[in-house]
This record gives sequence, C-alpha cells and structure tokens, in this order.
Amino acid sequence: METVVARGVWLYDDVVPTTVRVVMLDYDFWYEVGVADGEAGPDETAELNDEGRLYYVRHRPGWRAGEPFWPDSQGFHTLDEAIAAAESAVPGRIEWR
Repeated sequence: METVVARGVWLYDDVVPTTVRVVMLDYDFWYEVGVADGEAGPDETAELNDEGRLYYVRHRPGWRAGEPFWPDSQGFHTLDEAIAAAESAVPGRIEWR
C-alpha cells in the first residue's frame, strides 16, 4: 500500500511549481519488480526496515492516489533519508508542507 508521508514544492527552472512526494510502501518496490520480471536472484531479498517499510521519492508530477505508483528513487529505510535524497536531487529548495 502506498502512503504519501511528506509533500513539498520546488520551483522547476525557478518558475514552475513542481510537487515532490515521499511515499511509504510496505514492500520493496525494486525487489518486487525484479521478481515480476524474473530477474531476482535466489540470494536476493527485500530490504525493508525494521517496521517492514521503505520510503521512496517521487519527483514527477501527475501521480495521484489510486494510480499505479512508480518511484524516482531507491528505497530508504527512514523518512529523513528520503527527504535528504529528495532535497539533493533538485536544484533549489523544497518547501515541505
């Protein structure tokens, strides 16, 4: 299940407000993609945190709750790690709401 846990806005080209989201999943997205594609090796496992979750960054606009989710990042064990990754991936500042 996808849950938006942080939302912010940054200015693309210093003009266009663009939303960034941090989404918490109760599964390892990229591991599951590998399993679905038949590419996960026998030694590979999901890399969830101690609570059974991972946090992903979504920079691309247009995603709404209920639509298929596709992250723009690796999974992070903490919300703070995901926020730091989001902030380092865009020029300028993200205003978190």
